Amino acid sequence: MEKHEHVHEEKSKYEVALSKYNTNLNDDEVKAKVAELIEKKVPENNTEEVKKLLFHCIDLTTLNTTDTEEHVMQFTEKVNLFVDKYPDLDNVAAICVYPNMAGIVSDTLEADDVKIAAVSAGFPSSQTFIEVKVAETALAISEGANEIDIVISVGKFLSGDYETMCDEIEELKEVCKDRHMKVILETGALGSASNIKKASILSMYAGADFIKTSTGKQQPAATPEAAYVMCEAIKEYHQLTGRKIGFKPAGGLNTVHDALVYYTIVKEVLGQEWLNNELFRLGTSRLANLLLSDILGEETKFF
Repeated sequence: MEKHEHVHEEKSKYEVALSKYNTNLNDDEVKAKVAELIEKKVPENNTEEVKKLLFHCIDLTTLNTTDTEEHVMQFTEKVNLFVDKYPDLDNVAAICVYPNMAGIVSDTLEADDVKIAAVSAGFPSSQTFIEVKVAETALAISEGANEIDIVISVGKFLSGDYETMCDEIEELKEVCKDRHMKVILETGALGSASNIKKASILSMYAGADFIKTSTGKQQPAATPEAAYVMCEAIKEYHQLTGRKIGFKPAGGLNTVHDALVYYTIVKEVLGQEWLNNELFRLGTSRLANLLLSDILGEETKFF
């Protein structure tokens, strides 16, 4: 009996948190709002200054089954060489790799102010034991990762087991300590704007420093609609708690226009304070060359 009461009490904690927010969203209304925002506001942000900032917000990512230590080393060397080749441009924000490659990046990276991000905790499915998630995260940090990207237990969330989902995030944040922990919602699997809003709120309450759309391993990946809902959640959470949580779209960022869309959503919903790489990141591999080409005015395949 006591156990049952304990569970009820714990569950009510999450229901209480969610009750402070409007989580009853209409998908069609969200779609219409986002379409209007893109049409009206994106063109004014299509400037060189914005593109330079977007480049500086990139988590330059290699998460391939075929990744080798040599590939990751060369990938990192390009980031090192960027400073000399383009002294007038700010470098990418971070290099994002699998956890077993964090040490290679750490040993190779010389560029100042570029972070080492590792995906962890059973990425991309999050379907493993919490003990494994904790160990993997601790190992990635010991190898040199100073940012960790994890995935929520989507199945737990969808079945209403918010307690287990949040407990895991809390436990992993304890391992990360003051290092940024980015929590991936896998929005394409959540099914509705309401679910995306709920998952955003719960992740922030449980200790996320950033909330991130997608792993890039499942379709659909990042969408403007998901981004809008997540940024609204971040805004409301900040108003209620005073905590600023970062936002990271990832997966399917294929064009400069895509990047401008996400910039516009962050600017319009969260404001100027979020337009820096402490609170805004873009998870991508191909976008770096596209943005660089656009900024330089000629096709460039530096990365």
